[in-house]
Amino acid sequence: MKMKTTALMAALMIAGLLISACGGSDAEATPTMAAQEIQTMAVATFSSGLTQTALAAPTDTPTPTSTVTPLVIATLANVTPLGTSFVAPKPTAGCYSMSYVSDVSIPDNTPMTPGQTFTKTWKIKNSGTCAWDTGFNFAFTGGDAMSGATYTLPQSVPANTEIDVSVNMTAPSTAGTIRGNWRMSTTTGQFFGDEVYVQIIVGGGTATPSAPSATPTP
Repeated sequence: MKMKTTALMAALMIAGLLISACGGSDAEATPTMAAQEIQTMAVATFSSGLTQTALAAPTDTPTPTSTVTPLVIATLANVTPLGTSFVAPKPTAGCYSMSYVSDVSIPDNTPMTPGQTFTKTWKIKNSGTCAWDTGFNFAFTGGDAMSGATYTLPQSVPANTEIDVSVNMTAPSTAGTIRGNWRMSTTTGQFFGDEVYVQIIVGGGTATPSAPSATPTP
């Protein structure tokens, strides 16, 4: 709109100049402008208007594109609350203990004939602070097993409880003092407590002096 107004004003100026050139008396004649000069002035005026319009028109400045990465905020929607999957730890071997009480059968240095079968029974005590679970094993640990098999607890044994443990054995054919060591263990095979033993004399051999039928274990 401003550009059209400027062009109209330039046209009016040219028309006025033409009228002035044609009117007036000869006595007071004003120096007239040549047609080429008038055209030049009109073009200059029109060009000036275009320049001012271009300067006044706002330019289209591109809006800067944000390069900031959106902040990702973690939510706790899928976080499992503490304690919901908690499993109480199993007792450690530190709370298990076994103590020898007495020989119920086959005291130390009992005479045996080669191949004689017998049943050795110990009285032992759960001297720890945790119960022995069903499946704990009273197993051979050294010496001569005399064909004895591992005894597996058929039921739990509470702390401070005494039980009898029996193992069927067979005297070997070799004459002499024969000894076998046994001890309690967890279901995973971790031994604990006193190590007890059975000691017999086969074939009239000379008896070997023995200590008590249990070896205390720290």
